[in-house]
Amino acid sequence: MNDLDAIDLRLLDALQTDASLSNQDLAARVAISPATCLRRVKRLVEAGIVERRVALLSPDKLGAGLSAILEITLDRQGAEHLDAFEARAVQEAAVQQCWRVSPGPDFVLVVQLADMPAYQAFTQRLLTQDANVRNIKAFFSVKRAKFETRIGLPPP
Repeated sequence: MNDLDAIDLRLLDALQTDASLSNQDLAARVAISPATCLRRVKRLVEAGIVERRVALLSPDKLGAGLSAILEITLDRQGAEHLDAFEARAVQEAAVQQCWRVSPGPDFVLVVQLADMPAYQAFTQRLLTQDANVRNIKAFFSVKRAKFETRIGLPPP
């Protein structure tokens, strides 16, 4: 992070706000030339600082209005068991986030599904059929007050 200058930080801030900006518009917003902008963004991508650029979709408008946060505790926590569960979890389309955590449960999953029958099918597929899952604690969202993907950046 110490290689980032004020221009890099302004670029990152602008990209976090709207990654769909054209190179011309991004350069204008950050007050640099389009060629400099293109070169710097490419460097940020190649360095892995910008992992990817995506569109955030409305779950409600796409029929995926059930959000849940799941705490998963495995019966056996050996590295091979943790890796096996994680590999299965990240393959599930409904899993938006998969975190291996400590202390407490072994995993926290954030899932987005259509409804309760879809949740039940998901748990049957991923959790119930796995003999190594000891405990599942589910929290269902009743209101989304904030959803951000931004990372706080130091002032330029």
